[in-house]
Amino acid sequence: MTVPGPNPLRARLAFVLVTLLFFSWGFVTANNDPLIAALRVSFGLSYSEALRIQLVFFLANGLVALPAAWLVDQRGPVPVILGALALFALGLGLAAALTPLGLFPAVLAALFVVALGVNSLQVAANPLAAGLGEAGRSHMRLTLAQAFNALGVVVGVRFGARAMLGQPLGGPAPARLIAISHAYAAMALAAAGLLVLAFAGRRLLVAGGATRQAPAPGALSTALRSRWAVGGAIAIGAYVGAEVSIGSVMINFLHQPEVWGISLEQAADYLSVCYWGGALVGRFLGSLLLRRVRASGPLAMAAALAVVLCLCAMVGPGWLAGWAALAVGLCNAIMFPTIFSLTLERSSAPPGATSGLLCIAISAGAVLPVLVGLIADTFGLQKIFIAPALAYLVILGFARAVGRSPGREQPGAA
Repeated sequence: MTVPGPNPLRARLAFVLVTLLFFSWGFVTANNDPLIAALRVSFGLSYSEALRIQLVFFLANGLVALPAAWLVDQRGPVPVILGALALFALGLGLAAALTPLGLFPAVLAALFVVALGVNSLQVAANPLAAGLGEAGRSHMRLTLAQAFNALGVVVGVRFGARAMLGQPLGGPAPARLIAISHAYAAMALAAAGLLVLAFAGRRLLVAGGATRQAPAPGALSTALRSRWAVGGAIAIGAYVGAEVSIGSVMINFLHQPEVWGISLEQAADYLSVCYWGGALVGRFLGSLLLRRVRASGPLAMAAALAVVLCLCAMVGPGWLAGWAALAVGLCNAIMFPTIFSLTLERSSAPPGATSGLLCIAISAGAVLPVLVGLIADTFGLQKIFIAPALAYLVILGFARAVGRSPGREQPGAA
């Protein structure tokens, strides 16, 4: 059974509200990159220890994605979005309150609550954005929404760099922790405001929502029986692991004397403008390109170029290594929304189940930050790029498989 298709005007207005959600979680999660650099100095952490900040986000994916997907299938995306925003605001408030205590495990616990909200929001908002309009333009629409997510990342990194890395790193740790606390308090207030806005616009989201199938018994398990859902999940995990790993070490990478030797705050600016800014520009351009060409072709080209750039960052001289690493951001631009929408188009499982599996697969990307931390502590930061290079090869294989596919698989296909 299906409900009637969305009203076009309400769908457009709902899409505007949904893009605010994409912007918000991009802004907040982008603060992990300067936070890693700031807390590494404040607590005297190794790279492996500092990257635990990213691991809590991956862990949250593994725990919340399937329950959130079940709720999306049972109740629709809007109640999940409201609950996710409440967790979002709560976690940010806890981070603001607990950071001045100077206990790294307490900070991780607060960030875990933030991550639960972020990942629940992704499970609900991604298929909602894809479905707010004509089915044939779902990958374009999701790419456009992800462009606003990238805009949030660019603005968020610059905010975090000014708030967290503006303090002299040789100064007292309590002053840096207070600065971090103030940054997270500001984000908590903004998240609470967004929750109020989403609650006020909940009827608009429901009315503008895409055609939704009634829940089917055992719907979540069907995603594991779909070869496209599983293949897309592997590609999503590879992509997120690669993107997060590179972004997490970029500030310290550019700070190294053998690379560019610039300050941490300057390095954060390059991370914001070039790496995440490249993803922002690429997503806006990609949303236009994907109106006219099959999505699998640009995805394959982006993945192949990312492999080359990672190898240049790993073995090139300092000036080349820095620019090559930053240029990977442009390659990342269309990967997540394209993989996501191509998988939704081809999977025989319900959208909520497929979305849940794709989001839970993000937790598998935790292998990359763990590996990158070990490589950085053992061999140095420049050698870490072998790990994302291998991940982009996986995405290249997925894109080529999609290019050879005739379309949606039949229900029950293995």
